[in-house]
Amino acid sequence: MQQLNLLRLPNMKVRRNALAARAANTSFSRGSVILYAIAAVISLIGLADAIYLSIQALTGETLVCGGSPDCFRVLGSSYARIGGIPIALFGALAYFTAFSFATFAAFGYSRARTLFSLVVGLMFAVTLWLLTVQAFILHAFCRFCLLSAAVTFLLAGLVVARPRPS
Repeated sequence: MQQLNLLRLPNMKVRRNALAARAANTSFSRGSVILYAIAAVISLIGLADAIYLSIQALTGETLVCGGSPDCFRVLGSSYARIGGIPIALFGALAYFTAFSFATFAAFGYSRARTLFSLVVGLMFAVTLWLLTVQAFILHAFCRFCLLSAAVTFLLAGLVVARPRPS
């Protein structure tokens, strides 16, 4: 029995040393944790906006946009749906994905940092396209869509501002 315990002790030390070496090699600072936590909260704001727009689109209710007819023009246009699915649903999925990756990145998962950057980059490109449609094709702006654009721009700014691993 004592011989069995002697065999376990070195293995435990090796495992502890490996964990300590891994922690020492991690180039993840407290600032990165805060940055990704902020990104997760900002993603939740975008998620709430996208869910609201999705529910409105799926139920057929009219949005309360402060009396502005532009919301109706934008959200009722053919550009507001892809294959019959409201774009806001895709936005909700994108914001949930960004939230998930930002949360995992805050806990130090390096792959999540890369995937978060990719998702936000895609969201940024789609947002630019949708803003172009509103400005130059529809000549109308939806306030909720502009909120979503602002959230996406903030997330893109955080991606650009994040510290790079050395």
